[in-house]
Amino acid sequence: MGRLIEITELALRDAHQSLMATRMALDDMTPVCEEIDNAGFWSVECWGGATYDACIRFLNEDPWERLRTFRKLMPKSKLQMLLRAQNLLGYRHYEDSVVERFVEKCAKNGMDVFRVFDALNDVRNLRTSIAAVKKTGKHAQGTISYTVSPLHTVQAFAEMAEQLKVMGCDSICIKDMAALLKPQAAYDLVTAIKKRCGTETLVHVHTHATTGVTLVTLMKAIEAGADMVDTAISSLSLGPGHNPTESLVEMLEGTGYETRVDLERLKKVNAHFTKIRPRYREFFSENMGVDTAIFESQIPGGMISNMESQLKGQGASDRLKEVLEEVPRVRKDSGYPPLVTPTSQIVGSQAVFNVLMGKYKVLTGEFADLMLGYYGSTIGAKDPEVLKMAEASAKKQPITCRPADLQKPEWESLSTATKALEGNDGTDEDVLTYAMFPQVAPKFFKSRPEGRKNVGKDPNPTKAAEPKPAAAAAGAPSGVKPNTNAVNYVITLNGKEHRVAVAPGS
Repeated sequence: MGRLIEITELALRDAHQSLMATRMALDDMTPVCEEIDNAGFWSVECWGGATYDACIRFLNEDPWERLRTFRKLMPKSKLQMLLRAQNLLGYRHYEDSVVERFVEKCAKNGMDVFRVFDALNDVRNLRTSIAAVKKTGKHAQGTISYTVSPLHTVQAFAEMAEQLKVMGCDSICIKDMAALLKPQAAYDLVTAIKKRCGTETLVHVHTHATTGVTLVTLMKAIEAGADMVDTAISSLSLGPGHNPTESLVEMLEGTGYETRVDLERLKKVNAHFTKIRPRYREFFSENMGVDTAIFESQIPGGMISNMESQLKGQGASDRLKEVLEEVPRVRKDSGYPPLVTPTSQIVGSQAVFNVLMGKYKVLTGEFADLMLGYYGSTIGAKDPEVLKMAEASAKKQPITCRPADLQKPEWESLSTATKALEGNDGTDEDVLTYAMFPQVAPKFFKSRPEGRKNVGKDPNPTKAAEPKPAAAAAGAPSGVKPNTNAVNYVITLNGKEHRVAVAPGS
């Protein structure tokens, strides 16, 4: 038997987040959960990231109920989530007790593996959430947000991995959100982490497929000693998504490495999502091919889409090239932050402003906070002139402490505010929903009794039945003589049947 390589399947979270804007409804996932549960994966990523936001904003779906449903339908699997450390699943830093309460509730509702990352790789922002995971007895996966800059060296990443292990992490994840991790770099990085942290340290590699090289990247990472890798079922793979699960399994044949994955089960999972996929066509990224320009710009596909939308809104779609050239300059000025949520949006938006209004003539509030340390520390120094502009714009001083240290206890006030909202159910889970999305939660609480919504559309909305005899034209409008030469159909449109008489030649 060869060395076992474990696989995390991404179909239920990051795959549809990357390909179809996180719009996949729970009802389109539940029918295949049994097959996924029995397919032999190390874990199944099914929650966290942008799914919480999408559930309450677009799908009228309680994210906690989604988690509980997955737990019930996949009893054999380790369920996995992506957690933005001190940001939880929202877009600001939360006070420690809120972070601790959130992790506790995740564990109680069925979560097993917490992949915890910080957008700046500031380990201070990871401590509370990792300690909270350890307190629940669940698996804490400390995460390195992979990026490329003059300062992001193999040695620096290996040092961060060692810090994460000292903090008690059960495994280390290399998270390559923009498909920047080239094969040799992966080999060198996994080798360095194993050398520094010990060969027994579990190393997990997550990468996207956007640049076209990362299936080879996974192979080289495995050769260097990686224990687990992330993939997505083939019908929900490639483009800005991930490498296909089946391709990885087939690639390892005869190499001395093997997986526990059942290919016959995968065929059934793939067939299900092949059938479901067309329903979400309107949400699919337009960039489904290979984009090696990302190696130069380091801009993830989703970030490009966001900037395109901003420019279109300003009637400046023709200036995208200028913005793409501006992003690396803004990134350098702000200390080389990795471009992942929320820093990708912050840097991208500032680049748009620089192009449209002049360099740093207008600073977004978020960019000023990034410059001033309110998201954490960056690996590089900030440009001193831009830092002065940020101070003037935000009217506050830069900080060097952990941002959450400035937060006052907020659980009681959040609880009181939530319980005053119509439709809240009085649970801590609802308080956490309000804490993360205070603008969206009130509307969601009111509409929740209406039940889940599926925003996917039937790709063939009109289905004609067999032509019926002409005498079936009984549905003709009053006072109109039926056309006895007409061909009559029953048309199903948006779930309702309509009788339609079509005259010859019409």
